[in-house]
Amino acid sequence: MSKVQDVFADNPLENPADDRLGYAPFAKSLAEAICKFNDDEGLVFALFAPWGSGKTTCLNFIQYYIDAEKEEEKPLIVRFNPWWFSGHGDLLNQFFKEFRAVLGKKDNLKNLINKLIGFGEIISEIPEPTGVGKYLGKILPAFKQIQEKQAWEIKEEIAEEIRKQGVRILIIIDDIDRLSADEIVTIFRVIKAVANFPGTSYLIAFDKSIVVRALKRVQKVSGEDYLEKIIQVPFDMPLPDKIFVRRLFFETLDKVFAGTPEDLFDQTYFGNVFWDGIDHFLKTVRNVKRLTNALKITYPSVAGEVNPVDFMAIETIRIFLPEVYYLIRSNPEMFSGHSDKKGLFGPGIEKIKPFHNDWLNRQPDDDKETVKKLMLRIFPKLRAVFDNTNYGPGWESTWRKQLRICSPDIFPVYFKFAIPEGQISNTEMKAFLALAENVDAFSNLLLELVKQHCLDGKTRTGVFLERMEDYTEQEIPKDHIKNILQSLFDVGDQLLVPEDETRGFFEFGNDVRIGQIMFQLLKRSDTQQERFEILKEVLTNGTALSTIVREISALGRQHGKLGTDADDEKERLVEAQHLEELEQIGLKKIKDAAASGNLINLRNFADLLYRWKEWENEEAPRKWIESDLFTTDEGLVDFLVGFLSKTYIHALGDHVSRSKWRLDPKVLGPFINPSVIIDRARQLVQNSPEWLKDDKKIAVETFVREYDLREKGKDPGLEMDDVSNKY
Repeated sequence: MSKVQDVFADNPLENPADDRLGYAPFAKSLAEAICKFNDDEGLVFALFAPWGSGKTTCLNFIQYYIDAEKEEEKPLIVRFNPWWFSGHGDLLNQFFKEFRAVLGKKDNLKNLINKLIGFGEIISEIPEPTGVGKYLGKILPAFKQIQEKQAWEIKEEIAEEIRKQGVRILIIIDDIDRLSADEIVTIFRVIKAVANFPGTSYLIAFDKSIVVRALKRVQKVSGEDYLEKIIQVPFDMPLPDKIFVRRLFFETLDKVFAGTPEDLFDQTYFGNVFWDGIDHFLKTVRNVKRLTNALKITYPSVAGEVNPVDFMAIETIRIFLPEVYYLIRSNPEMFSGHSDKKGLFGPGIEKIKPFHNDWLNRQPDDDKETVKKLMLRIFPKLRAVFDNTNYGPGWESTWRKQLRICSPDIFPVYFKFAIPEGQISNTEMKAFLALAENVDAFSNLLLELVKQHCLDGKTRTGVFLERMEDYTEQEIPKDHIKNILQSLFDVGDQLLVPEDETRGFFEFGNDVRIGQIMFQLLKRSDTQQERFEILKEVLTNGTALSTIVREISALGRQHGKLGTDADDEKERLVEAQHLEELEQIGLKKIKDAAASGNLINLRNFADLLYRWKEWENEEAPRKWIESDLFTTDEGLVDFLVGFLSKTYIHALGDHVSRSKWRLDPKVLGPFINPSVIIDRARQLVQNSPEWLKDDKKIAVETFVREYDLREKGKDPGLEMDDVSNKY
């Protein structure tokens, strides 16, 4: 494998002969210094360098030069990478295992190895004293009893054995900066107190800024001061040769862009884009690897469809400035196209200036000027924003011919690989739908998507359910339909989260999407009997009561219930007799929930009561409410919360609707006379007990307010709040 490929696979180099980073001379000097150092106390050497700068390569070179020294002049090397392990005990245990493995290569060190075995086992069981007073009840007894005595007695024996054998040891520890804060403290405890054996030196490498912050967070002291007490010989690792980093980048670009038409590649334009922007981000070999590996994957699929220089620039932004990338992708009219000074073809320059000044000002100071220059190169429209240079409509045909990202027609091609945050790709959809082979797997997927959010704050559940409707007609296998419905009737209530609620006339919530999916999938069955058998099974086994009752009600509407016109018989999913049986399934579940005390806590509580009344009789829910709920003030309030709703008002002058809480006393009529509870509600508002807060407080106050409006002969639904009245 070539040297370039080695680097780009992120494999650290091992032989200084392959050095192209300029580390070999430094590594050789440090290796010689370590070999010449011969003191009983030992030293701690440290290499400070940021992530991706080649610390492991430098450590490899140091070990290479040490190994090349004469046997009697070099120390034994123990190489330990703590990132492979986790936890206090595991780190200590594995550290001593590595220690013993290296010493085991020497025949005369068997006594030393045996002592290390006992020491490692004991010390790894002693709790980690992290922070003042933390674990105090465990630490003090552990150190005062036999474990402490045994550990430190064995440690003295180990020290004596090392002196006796004249052994010199160098312990090399890498990737400390990848550990958790507590684990970082554990490693330094090993170096400072646990394994500070005679003749034993340490060579450790890490990003100093990360470790300093971790030490300060855990130890509550200055991280800099803490390190000074441990490290005797610190080094800032030399920066990699910038010329090499660029050469490495260019060599890989030659391979990535091989075959690109010459007329699409403007050498001068590339030079301007590279020096104004791309070069700034290629500070380490790892950064080169991140960008070029991305280009290797993404460019072949758009080769010939995009300008290679612009594509390189936008991928640079995607990798190193993802927030700017998403901003560009989501706002094409702000970046692509010509300078529309008067706003005849979209927002004028003056209108978009605040937008561009805002996002640019939010960039880190170190990147701000570079980002600005790079954006000016690939989006000429921005020159009108930042330096008053205008590009008229005549330029658009040229940009389109050059396949530039600034062409509105070509712009979308650059984002083929940019699935909007929170959106779901076709690949994901197919993978997700394949999970429907198993009910539990599909249910777990739905619950997981509820935890994931889109840019607008809604969950990915809504996106998935809406996309799923595109697959219900034929892509979803028929033998998966029952599994999907079972999942929806098992976890459907947990998918009805506030983030995805309907807001206004032109939006749909997850409840509507679930209903649409159910109807579309059931239509795949040829007869009403087949649909009924599927529904009977999944509803009987389902646990999502609100979803179950809502969809049974939807079936009822097809039969003319709930004040709707009946559908033609051929359009109904089930027969009237089937519907009655399904309603009885729903009724039983409602009554079971009431008996268990869970009904009051369910979403759509009010709807459940109405269905209970409809499917049994009016007295059944009334009796339950009076005997179970209204015996306490808390029960009364919970009942009111179940009828609390939010409406959206679009007043004159509003660009968006505003929300308003509603609890009309009329909706309580089928279950309780509002006048019977109004005095208790007013008393609760007046006394305002500590438990009356959030939705409970809103429900009681809204009920009292709307009751008083009804008493005055006013319709609460027509009363606008103070904010709305201004318009």
